[in-house]
Amino acid sequence: MNELRCEVCFHHCVLKEGMHGRCRARMNRNGENVCANYGRITSLALDPIEKKPLAMFHPGSLILSAGSYGCNLSCPFCQNWQISMADEATSGFEEWTAEQLASLILKTDDSIGIAFTYNEPLIEWEYIRDVAELVKPAGKQVVLVSNGCAEPWVLEELAPYVDAMNIDLKGDAEFYRELGGDYEAVKHTIAYMQDKCHVEITSLIIPGKNDSRAWVKQESEWLASLNPDIPLHLTRYFPRFRYNIPATPRQTLYDLKETAEQSLRHVFVGNV
Repeated sequence: MNELRCEVCFHHCVLKEGMHGRCRARMNRNGENVCANYGRITSLALDPIEKKPLAMFHPGSLILSAGSYGCNLSCPFCQNWQISMADEATSGFEEWTAEQLASLILKTDDSIGIAFTYNEPLIEWEYIRDVAELVKPAGKQVVLVSNGCAEPWVLEELAPYVDAMNIDLKGDAEFYRELGGDYEAVKHTIAYMQDKCHVEITSLIIPGKNDSRAWVKQESEWLASLNPDIPLHLTRYFPRFRYNIPATPRQTLYDLKETAEQSLRHVFVGNV
């Protein structure tokens, strides 16, 4: 029996022949762990860089954004759940070879490069690498918008190609257990990548989940221990997907911004 253990993220899914992992993007095909969503694009748009959000990386520029399907977390408030929680049968994708996407990136003069976003990009790391190898020699930037849940070797593979990341830091260890995530894995990704590329952090502030001053103080102090210049985005939550918790009060965001600014030099409030 061609059974394997996927080592791309902390879930370490055991896959029998033909099976997909929890992320719906990794697959056991003929005994090999393959990227089943390789080149399967579900969303493609030209976005302001600030939408990623990246506030201090080429501000005022545009970037081509691409996403596939699948994610290795199960956030019940996901904004892009139609594709992040989808699979090959339900996502509605178009096939793009690395060469085809690279060609589009290179001829999009208004764009500084490519942002892999909308779903979780680290689960499709091979496609990111293959596209980046084609566009970076031309000076194009490569950006990842990620939940940060990948094993260290994946980060090591991608780090030479990545110019900027926005990484979610969603809450404490207890909250990550609710989401099917790994708090320590995310912290490792942030600590590792902030020394390799430009990194900004986003925390979606959800009432009753991660909106306490104590949590934001802990978060901002830890980020400052890495580098007090790491930008932190505190973003307003609205009901999405399976969460019916009321939207975050605006004042909560401004109060938490004051708390974070005790440790960090660059704190931004979003979606207000």
